[in-house]
Amino acid sequence: MAPVLAVALAAVLAGARSFTAIGEWVADTDAGVLARLGISGARRPCEATTRRVLTRVDGELLDAVVGAWMRTRVGLIGGRRVIAIDGKTVRGARAAGNVAPHLVAALDHTLGVVLGQVQVAVKSNEIPALRTLLEVFDLVGAVITADAMHTQTTTAAYITGRGGHYIFTVKANQRALFARCKALPWADIRSTSVLDRGHGRRVRRTIKVAAAPVLLDFTGAVQVAQLRRTRTLAGKKSVEVVYVITSLPPLQASPAHIAAWVQGHWAIENRLHWVRDVVFDEDRSCVRTGHAPRVMATLRSTAISVLRLSGATSIAAATRHHARDSRRPVELLLTC
Repeated sequence: MAPVLAVALAAVLAGARSFTAIGEWVADTDAGVLARLGISGARRPCEATTRRVLTRVDGELLDAVVGAWMRTRVGLIGGRRVIAIDGKTVRGARAAGNVAPHLVAALDHTLGVVLGQVQVAVKSNEIPALRTLLEVFDLVGAVITADAMHTQTTTAAYITGRGGHYIFTVKANQRALFARCKALPWADIRSTSVLDRGHGRRVRRTIKVAAAPVLLDFTGAVQVAQLRRTRTLAGKKSVEVVYVITSLPPLQASPAHIAAWVQGHWAIENRLHWVRDVVFDEDRSCVRTGHAPRVMATLRSTAISVLRLSGATSIAAATRHHARDSRRPVELLLTC
């Protein structure tokens, strides 16, 4: 099984998007190259063999093993690890009555490496899945960023109870908390702003931070921030205001830190979900049998992580680079 998984990952590093593409990569690759991944002799895994293995392999166990491996590859940056949590549905698997797997991933803010992934149980949601995902993490000193769905007192208590910190977005789904955040005297609080220009647009991000009062009534909340994003494109201006709460005290999280971590959280959309959709065409994948949709998603996330660890900034360019020489993805896997 290990050699089959290894050659499948090598093929995905070279841009393979399907069982057929993996089978073609294996068929075209020199026997000496495959031998380095444990494929010995004249027999090499064909498409049907790869399909059977990836359909039957335990996706939960594979995610656990790959996540543990990735966490050994990523060190602390500036003494702190910042982890974004977000979910994505493998939409291409939704056909013929199949339930498409919804996967919740943990992404390292700095390197863009996937540190772990779990599948949301049928008839459940991301909220308990986040705690399941983080169960194997050392959270002491870590900062967890998550969207408004996870702004729950039980989640906050879980993270802080294990020595970590959180940065949660507050939106209208938490009406009472949102109203309390909005009612704070923001007009009397100093702001910090940054202006970004590029691609014909101008974006000004302004942040105000205040101590979280007792009346906020949210587990572990120490600071609350108001973030205003003013975007001007083709003469049209739009303004978005969101509120953020965090368990980090001012000495550990300045307004600049909070703004950077909030902005960095949404990088999971561009650095993981978008790449899986656009570079690997995940949402149009016809892989739908057994555990294969989840396993293929794991291979794509692992390929993205390995390429990022190698210093790649463009995953599309990196897959093209590895597609030109079958020795390259194999060498990368054996040295990363």
